Amino acid sequence: MLRTTARTRHALLAAAAAILLSGCATVGPGPSEASGLPSGAAAQDALLKAAEHRLVVDCLKGQGLSLTSRPRAPDDDRTLRAALFGAGPRELSVTLATGVTVTAHTDGCLAGARNRLYGDQRRWFRAQVVVDNLRAEAQARVSADPTHRAALARWTRCATPPGGTPHSDRPGRPVRADRPNPAVAVRCSRESGLDEVRARLEATELVTVRALRRDELATYRQLRDRALRRAVELPATVPPQKGPTHS
Repeated sequence: MLRTTARTRHALLAAAAAILLSGCATVGPGPSEASGLPSGAAAQDALLKAAEHRLVVDCLKGQGLSLTSRPRAPDDDRTLRAALFGAGPRELSVTLATGVTVTAHTDGCLAGARNRLYGDQRRWFRAQVVVDNLRAEAQARVSADPTHRAALARWTRCATPPGGTPHSDRPGRPVRADRPNPAVAVRCSRESGLDEVRARLEATELVTVRALRRDELATYRQLRDRALRRAVELPATVPPQKGPTHS
């Protein structure tokens, strides 16, 4: 039981860390230092991450919980997970152009922290999810492009010698054509032109995708700038909050 609890705790903390680090995609310059804000994207990301983490910790503290305390039983982990991420059906949902659906709760300390920072949790969630997946959307468009498909077919023929058995980096142990010997993969990428085609199409499709998602990008910038200003203005101690606030 102790071993299972430890694994569960490790997974919970890892998930919390990953989520607290999310939402920091760089989309151009933000507010300047003239307003008391850091000018570099990395410094701004660090400010937002620290503010979000602080609000989450204060919220959990108000419920007698902590990210660092040792659970006494699996129920403690479930209680912490619900307090941190929310419980019940997920109220927020965004389906991307790639077909992937991302969901989240509107309750819980994490949601409350983001609502306090960004001011409109639903708008921020949609904008963040779309912006964080711009490159994935561009790559999906690349994969569907006939030029890329043709280059990939050439690469596959190159990586698969006559007879249909892919090159292997281990004698007597064939591998799939999409996982050949590294030297073969490099040579075939060069000879097929796959790397050049992929790089060219990704650059083009990323420009296209950013134009298609300009409304989400504008919302992302607006709400992120607002969150940066709120992060700077946080008081020395933040009153615990049990749920999201609306402004």
